[in-house]
This record gives sequence, C-alpha cells and structure tokens, in this order.
Amino acid sequence: MTVYARIHNLSEGGLFLRTSTPLSLGSKAVVRFGEPGIEATAMVVWSRGAESQGGPAGMGLQFVEVDESRKDLIRRMVERELQGNRPKSKQP
Repeated sequence: MTVYARIHNLSEGGLFLRTSTPLSLGSKAVVRFGEPGIEATAMVVWSRGAESQGGPAGMGLQFVEVDESRKDLIRRMVERELQGNRPKSKQP
C-alpha cells in the first residue's frame, strides 16, 4: 500500500507524517522522501486521529533500519532545513 503524506517534523530519529489515515501502533513502513530519494524503515510509535487540540491528525514514526550513509543524508537534510528557517540577522 502506498500512502502519500506531508512531513511536518523530521529529525535523525524519525518523523511526523500528517495524514488522516495513520497506521496502527507498532506497524512498520518504508518511507521515501527528500532529494536524493532517501528510503528508510520506520515504526509507528504514536498516532493521532482527527484534528484535535494536540495538533493535526497523523503519526510519529521512529527510524528502525537506517544505514549510516542514509543517516548522514537525513542529518544534512535537517541541517539545510534549519539553516533555511533561521531568522535573517539585521545588518547595521
């Protein structure tokens, strides 16, 4: 089964996927994202159904099978995102 979802939080340890159809706790999934295409196996460690005060519907996945080269790609992707989201410093 293929599920398309939006990544809302990515770290070296896992990610949050915003989706109205989260998988069951403990389910494993292969996730593919980024440029170049990063592929990793992850396990659902929590999920949230309908929109609630706690945030949007979706699931938290923890990476469980990621080799070092892919971890490095994820790390660099996170660093690029953080650099792109830093407030611009004002020049005097």
